[in-house]
Amino acid sequence: MPTQNKTPSFLTKRAVTLVLALLGTGVFWALNLPLPFLFGPMSACLIAALAHAPMEGFGQISVAARTILGVAVGASITPALFVELPKMAASIALVPFFILLIALVGVPFFRKIWGFDSTTAFYAAMPGGLQDMIIFGAEAGANPRTLSLIHGTRVLIIVTLAPLFLTVFYDAQLTNPIGEPARDLPIHELALMVLAALVGWKGGERIGLFGASILGPMILTAALSLGDFIHTRPPREAILAAQFFIGCGIGVKFVGVTWVELRRVVAAGFAYVIVLAILAAAFTAVVTTLGLGQPVEAFLAFAPGGQAEMTVLAIVSGADLGFVITHHLTRIVLVIIGAPIAANLILRWSKPRG
Repeated sequence: MPTQNKTPSFLTKRAVTLVLALLGTGVFWALNLPLPFLFGPMSACLIAALAHAPMEGFGQISVAARTILGVAVGASITPALFVELPKMAASIALVPFFILLIALVGVPFFRKIWGFDSTTAFYAAMPGGLQDMIIFGAEAGANPRTLSLIHGTRVLIIVTLAPLFLTVFYDAQLTNPIGEPARDLPIHELALMVLAALVGWKGGERIGLFGASILGPMILTAALSLGDFIHTRPPREAILAAQFFIGCGIGVKFVGVTWVELRRVVAAGFAYVIVLAILAAAFTAVVTTLGLGQPVEAFLAFAPGGQAEMTVLAIVSGADLGFVITHHLTRIVLVIIGAPIAANLILRWSKPRG
């Protein structure tokens, strides 16, 4: 009888992912490298994915981990933040111009230089949420695999380089305490955080809230914080767990990537990150020069990474979480609302006139 190659089971692939991620975390921890719970699993899973190891993401577990960051952001929304909002208004007003400039540069970049079709080029250029851009793009006729790799590369490179920029150019220390141990927090506040995470996540999904796993818990926790029921962010252990699963998710995104995709799509994403970095640096300089924000906060506010990943970096750098996330939420909301409308207009203009 001919031998049959058995495909590894779903659970086996997840077990492989978990073991590799834990090994990566251990190596980064032993070598005293920065953010071992984020970069350890991310690096290990990325290397394994490119080596075609049988891996699988953690699905709903990873989504649940993002709720922890939603709670962390919500806990930072206090009455003091609303006092600061008028001071943020000028820098927030720059966000639409930031998005417009990205579109004007990014769409021709992918269309003319890398030969993408117009729809794929547009949604590849937009700095929105990864899942939202893939879903909207696929519905508009873009290539979802290309969008997944472009945005996955964007998040990967920005998350990798941002700590380097923070430490080298802004003299930031990534050693800020990320939270108190769970044993030191009031049990009733921990219970409220868990409740806000679950109800916010699932309730947000039920009403169709974009980014429900982060925004739903954020909204509920913000209400609890403003109501004087919660006075601290989630415990240290929870935030480390969130880092771990986010790191895994970034690495696993590259499972199954081919050499052709590496040479064309991933290379295009890598080159585009350089373009985005230049634009983000320019807006950071404007914000700091005009005295609209501090350098670290301004950099993180305009770095077009994923909302979850930028939240992690804001926490470990000790940045003003409210300032950073307010800018990211503004960017993501504007892109989600405006991208489908702008895409239709661009496609209409780009059609040859008979």
